[in-house]
Amino acid sequence: MSKEKRIEQEIGWLKVAFAILFATDISLIAWLAQNYSKIEIFFVWTGAIIGVIISLIVFFINKKVYNQLNEMEEL
Repeated sequence: MSKEKRIEQEIGWLKVAFAILFATDISLIAWLAQNYSKIEIFFVWTGAIIGVIISLIVFFINKKVYNQLNEMEEL
């Protein structure tokens, strides 16, 4: 398998992971916004921390995809 094809496959998998995590993050934020006053503070903090972690993972996936695209341009 050529390097270009391998990079394309990796970008495809990263797009799937990005979409799933992005949708999860948006859903978690929406759930926290709707239920903020109804749930215990523990769940608010846990949700906020998990939201930040998921957002960071989404950011790093996005950064990796752009790096892979730049690497493909150099081939």
